[in-house]
Amino acid sequence: MQARQTSEDVLAHLVAFETVSDRSNLDLISYVEAYLAGYGISAVRVPDASGEKAGLYAEIGPSVAGGVILSGHTDVVPVVGQDWTSDAFALTERNGRLYGRGTCDMKGFLASALAAVPRMLSAGIARPIQLAFSYDEEVGCLGAPPLIARMREDLAPAAAVIVGEPTGMQVVTGHKSICEIATHVRGYEVHSSLMHQGVSAVMTAARLIAWVDAQSRENAAAAAGLGTGYEPPWTTLHVGRVEGGTAHNITARDCAFSVDIRGLPTEPLEDWIARYRAFAAEIDAEIRAVRPSAGVSVEVASSVPGCRAERDGAAEALARRLTGDNGTHVVSYATEAGQFQDGGYSTIVCGPGSIEQAHQGDEFIARSELAACDAFMDRLIADLARAA
Repeated sequence: MQARQTSEDVLAHLVAFETVSDRSNLDLISYVEAYLAGYGISAVRVPDASGEKAGLYAEIGPSVAGGVILSGHTDVVPVVGQDWTSDAFALTERNGRLYGRGTCDMKGFLASALAAVPRMLSAGIARPIQLAFSYDEEVGCLGAPPLIARMREDLAPAAAVIVGEPTGMQVVTGHKSICEIATHVRGYEVHSSLMHQGVSAVMTAARLIAWVDAQSRENAAAAAGLGTGYEPPWTTLHVGRVEGGTAHNITARDCAFSVDIRGLPTEPLEDWIARYRAFAAEIDAEIRAVRPSAGVSVEVASSVPGCRAERDGAAEALARRLTGDNGTHVVSYATEAGQFQDGGYSTIVCGPGSIEQAHQGDEFIARSELAACDAFMDRLIADLARAA
């Protein structure tokens, strides 16, 4: 059996793999497989369609129902254009902080879980701990659904899922949903002095964008005084990218933009998508009446469900017991938690670090946060060792 490593040791290995979402994560997956094999644990890959990426799951302890899934993603966001005072892919310690891409989001949690494996084995846990490591979370939570499907098929059902995104080890019981809607407007080019004979894709897109802005403003006004707990406390609609047009005196032939919707868990994304599609269809009919070749196309590029607070949820009860946190915490960023809930699992979000450090230059996790997660793992192991 291999020598035991601390969570910081494991984190140094994980950070060294440049698992930016536009690259393969297979080297990291191979490392995790070899690490687990050193303790006699077999892991199962769940590859994507290209074969260039894979999720991974493994089970420690008896193959019985009632275990706990520790879930995290292996991919990280890019470092291009950011200011780093040290190598982003080499773990660097300064003043009690561990710097490196992914330290906070969310390789710190993965490292803590992996470092705890020998403690899991020696404790003789009566119910299993299942590891679930995904890919492509940062580009739409694409890797979790096939991983969840395989785990449901191959493993005994777990009682709880802990998604280890950075929450400062607080128990987060809800987060917003998110979707990206890619919209393309096809116009018809004419000289701008004769714009009534053409269709401006840019000006048409502006009408759609104005609708998006109006919906967000209406939501904000309706939410005044409501205590949803979210910041902001309403469903937001936003356009963050627009591309189109050729010159100031030509009605634009093409315009493309993306709509970002972050919805309260009480408001189904499907309803918002349907409302946007309906308005886009009205605009589509108008511009086709001017030029039949014109049109509006709408594609949902990604859609991730929110995490809903569960009444008497097993995951929440477990996490509160282990952390002692009895506060009410919800967040506006999205995670894979809602996908696990849709898969039939009781799920919460709880992990080391702060989201304020994620996705930035000089991303870091405090050593104290990593130590707190290690202590959480020890309490989880003790809890499962006591389980009958």
